[in-house]
Amino acid sequence: MATTDLKSAEFEKTVTQDGIVLVDFWAEWCGPCKSFGPVFEAASEKNPEITFAKIDTEAEQEIAGALEIRSIPTLMVFRDGVQLFSQAGALPGHALDDLIDQVKALDMDEVRAEIAQQQAANT
Repeated sequence: MATTDLKSAEFEKTVTQDGIVLVDFWAEWCGPCKSFGPVFEAASEKNPEITFAKIDTEAEQEIAGALEIRSIPTLMVFRDGVQLFSQAGALPGHALDDLIDQVKALDMDEVRAEIAQQQAANT
């Protein structure tokens, strides 16, 4: 399997590393989570250079609460330590593939400059 189970203690270190990280927040009892699981796994097999992590919201309630996860599955995408995407709901395979392609295509220097501009405007 190309996905890893992520614990709360490892979350920050994982999402702040260089590269792309996708995090799937899920629970065993969640029907949509069960249908999204194979889609997430298939994407991980096609993209071995990306970190695909799963957080069981039942076992890791602290991190799920801190991140205000209110609905599952929820997918978060990070690149080079910057959160780029967060959405509840199961994505179909083609939509997940398209999202991954968009994240790969981003110029992170431009993204950081845009974030800096927004922060400066808010101060």
